[in-house]
Amino acid sequence: MGKTLVVKGSKKLLNAWAFYDWANSVYSLVISSAVFPIFYGALFRVEGIEKVTVFGGEIARAPLISYTTSLAFVFIAIITPLISGIADYLGNKKMFMKFFCYLGGLSCIGLNWFSLENIYFG
Repeated sequence: MGKTLVVKGSKKLLNAWAFYDWANSVYSLVISSAVFPIFYGALFRVEGIEKVTVFGGEIARAPLISYTTSLAFVFIAIITPLISGIADYLGNKKMFMKFFCYLGGLSCIGLNWFSLENIYFG
């Protein structure tokens, strides 16, 4: 069996990317706004921690996840145009998509080993 080639700009290809973007946006929204805050909040509540020392300053545990998420989204907003430009130039978008999908999956699996002792790495 040979590969089926999809013409650049075809409706099938555009729909595939639109569905990928839709799924990626939903994942990002659910994980960052529902799963992570509950997960991190539970870790701090179990230990009875109300304030966290981060880079020499004290932050209440509740807004810490918001600050972390905001910083991550700023980083993503800065680096995404660069990475997508490289993927377009090299013509291997699928390899980039695979890499970042696996990285996201492995990162979520890595939450199993996340603890307050390694909060900077987490």
